[in-house]
Amino acid sequence: MSQALYRKYRPKGWAEVIGQDHVVQTLRNAITGGRVGHAYLFAGPRGTGKTTVARLLAKAVNCLDPEPANRPCNACDYCQAVNENRFLDLIEIDAASQTGVEDVRDLRDKINFTPTQGKYKVYIIDEVHMFSTQAFNALLKTLEEPPPHAIFILATTEIHKIPATVLSRCQRHEFRRVPVSEIVAQLKHIAAGENFEAEEDALSLIARQAAGGLRDAISLLDQLASTGGRITLNLVQTVLGTATSQTVLDLMDSIRDARPAAGLEAIHKAIDSGTDPRTLARQVVDYLRALMFFQLGNDKQVEATKEIADRMADHARAFTSSDVLRMLKAFNAAAMDTRGGWQPSLGLELALAEVMERPASVPPASPVTESPSQLTSRARTAAAPPPTSRPAPVKSTESSPPSAPEAPDRGPLFQVRHVPSASAPKDQRPAAPPSGNADIALAQILQVWKQVGKIVKSANPSLIGLLNSCKPLEVRQGTLYLGFASDVLVNKMNQPEEIELTRQALREVLGVDLAIKCVVSGGKTPPADIVPGGMVAAALENGGEIVDVQ
Repeated sequence: MSQALYRKYRPKGWAEVIGQDHVVQTLRNAITGGRVGHAYLFAGPRGTGKTTVARLLAKAVNCLDPEPANRPCNACDYCQAVNENRFLDLIEIDAASQTGVEDVRDLRDKINFTPTQGKYKVYIIDEVHMFSTQAFNALLKTLEEPPPHAIFILATTEIHKIPATVLSRCQRHEFRRVPVSEIVAQLKHIAAGENFEAEEDALSLIARQAAGGLRDAISLLDQLASTGGRITLNLVQTVLGTATSQTVLDLMDSIRDARPAAGLEAIHKAIDSGTDPRTLARQVVDYLRALMFFQLGNDKQVEATKEIADRMADHARAFTSSDVLRMLKAFNAAAMDTRGGWQPSLGLELALAEVMERPASVPPASPVTESPSQLTSRARTAAAPPPTSRPAPVKSTESSPPSAPEAPDRGPLFQVRHVPSASAPKDQRPAAPPSGNADIALAQILQVWKQVGKIVKSANPSLIGLLNSCKPLEVRQGTLYLGFASDVLVNKMNQPEEIELTRQALREVLGVDLAIKCVVSGGKTPPADIVPGGMVAAALENGGEIVDVQ
C-alpha cells in the first residue's frame, strides 16, 4: 500500500514548515535559549500544521545534537525514532475518542513514570476541545504543575470551546491559513518529486479549493494524480465538480446585458454537467469579490489568469459598486442556503431573479445624478407643511400645486432602466408615462406603484414600509388619496419629508405632479375625504366596508 502524499511530505525540520513562520520562530528561540514551556496550545484551521509542529517540538526537546540551534537534527537515534513512529516517549492522544474523565485519570497516573528513552515525555492531545468538562477538570492540576519530565501540547480547531482555566495554563500559538501562493509552490515541489505533470492553473484551483489547508490541497493532488494522466484545469473542475470559469463569465455577461434567459441557461448547463449549485454560487461570489477589489483599486490582490483578469476589469467598469455589492449579497445567500435540497438550483435562480428584478444602477460613464442622500436633503428643504384644506383643482399644465416649489432643471432625480422580457407581448409591457400635470387614472398609478416604492426605498428605506401598508384609493382634482388602516400610520406618513419624497418619485415615474392626501380607509364610517354622494360613500353608507383596493 502506497503512503499518502501528505504523510510522505510531512516536514521533518523547522525550515520545511510552510506558512507558520511566527510560530516556528518562537519555538526555535525557546529551544535555543532553553526556555521550553510545560504546556502549549496550538489553535487554528485544519490542515495548517498543528500536529506536525507538535511532533517537531517533541523531536527537538529530545534531540541529542549538542548544538541547540540544530535541533532537531534528524540524524540521532531519537530523531529517527520519532520519524519512524517508534519513539516511546511521544504519546499522541485522540481526544475525540477518549473524552471521558477515566481516560484523563489514567493519563494522570502514568505521567509520573520517568521517560523510557528520551529526556522528556511529550503528550500531544489532538482535538482537545472534545474533552468533557469533567475531563478538563481532571487535567487542570496536572496541566498546571506537571512533572519536570513531561510536556503537554494541546491542539484544537475550535479554541472557543476550551475552558479559560485551561487557556491560562498554556502558551497559546495561533496557526493561520496558508496563503495560496505558498500552497501552489509546495504542490509544484511535490509534483516534481513524484513526476506528475500538472498545469499551473490546475494547481491554483486546487490551492483555492483547499481554503488555506495545506493538507487538504496535498490530498486533492494525491486524488487527482490517481487518474494517471496530466493534471489539467478541466480535469480538476471535473473531479471536484466545480464550475468552469466560462460559466461564471457567461452569467456575468447575462446580468450586464439584462438577459435573464441566458443567465438561467448558463446556470442549468453547469448544473446538468455535474456542478454543485452551492459550489457554483461560491465561485460567483469569489468572482464578484474580485470585481469589488478591482473597483477599489486592489486588483493586485486578485489571483487570476491574464485572460480572466481582463474580463474582470471589463465587468468592473460595466457595473457600479452598488451593483456589485447587491449581487454579492444575493449570491452569497444562495451559497449559504441549504433549504433548496429538493430543487438544488433554486437558490441560484432566486439570486439571479432578485438581481434582475431590481432596477439597475446607472453605469459610471453616465451623467451624474443626485444621490439618495442629496435627494433626502433637498426634500427636507422643499417640503411644505401638510395642507389644511383640499388643494384647488389643477386646470393648467403650466401651474403646479402650491406645496411644491418649482425645482431647477437639473435632469431626472432617478434613472431607472426597465428590462422587459423578450417573450412578453407588447400589450403587457408598461405603458409610457404621461407628461405634464394633468389628472391621471388610478389604474396607471397602481401599475407603477411597486416601481415608485423601489425608487423611494433608495432615498429613504424606512418610508417603503409605510408605502407598502397603504393603498392608492383615487385621484381627484390633482390629488392622490392614500388609504391607511389606522390614524397612527396616517400620522407617520403625513410628514413633509415623506410626502415630498413620494411626490418626487411619482413625478419621476409618471411625469405628473400630484398632491398627496392620507386618509383612514378601514372602517364603515365614510372618511372625511370621501366625496359625499359619491360611489364609495354610497357603498359605505349601505353597509359596505373598504377591505382592499384593486
